[in-house]
Amino acid sequence: MMHASRFCAALLGLVMAYPALAREITPDELANLPKADVVILGEVHDNLTHHAHQAYAVQSLQPKALVFEMLTPDVAARATPALRGDQDALSAGLGWADSGWPDFSMYFPIFAAAPDARIYGGDLPQADVRRAMAQGAAAVFGPGADRYGLADPLAPADQAAREAEQADVHCNALPADLLAGMVQAQRLRDAALARAVVQAMADTGGPVAVITGTGHARRDQGVPAALAVAEPGLSVLSVGQLEGDPGQDAPYDMWLVTDAVDRGDPCAAFGLQKS
Repeated sequence: MMHASRFCAALLGLVMAYPALAREITPDELANLPKADVVILGEVHDNLTHHAHQAYAVQSLQPKALVFEMLTPDVAARATPALRGDQDALSAGLGWADSGWPDFSMYFPIFAAAPDARIYGGDLPQADVRRAMAQGAAAVFGPGADRYGLADPLAPADQAAREAEQADVHCNALPADLLAGMVQAQRLRDAALARAVVQAMADTGGPVAVITGTGHARRDQGVPAALAVAEPGLSVLSVGQLEGDPGQDAPYDMWLVTDAVDRGDPCAAFGLQKS
């Protein structure tokens, strides 16, 4: 169980959200987001419009640091000032073409929007993510796991809901016994991103902008939840971007809904048809 002190800290972190502002916004409003220590800008990774929105928000925010889900700390260190102004040079320096992420032309405008921001990586080697599925997030995260809530098991209802989400996004094609491991991997990645944010705040004083998938931007279970436990004094604004209406209980402070990218049948890779 979560210790009482850390439970209270988590609650305080959630209270420091922006519940009165929780609503769908327009792209124009990205130029005037509420001030916060940390602004998490979600995306659907291959949606060009989402990246344009992120660049627009970053240009207005002018954060002291940018944390990218797409970079490990070691790779982020290669984003030197000498490369930052040249898209091709920066892409090559980061080894982006071999990273598996969408084309760098989608992401470069975000780097360019805050040329003086320090770059941090919140990703982990894939081998670590895979190990978390078998060994658990806390074991792979190492020292500090307790600080980020990884030593605490999820409530049964929360665990079940997260496993159901993993099954759904994988077209219900995964064996049931893999789902708990997938949840552990997701928790590890949320905590690793939160750790990078904490480091960026310590180094720069903020504000920090986080570029990540919209799932990691969720306040109820993503990076904001990990930060609420680790650093409850930080103010965190979560901005989700989605391709469909998330409903009235959207787990973000603010969100945008855009047209979807035509990807064909997302379940075809599993030999299934989308229901």
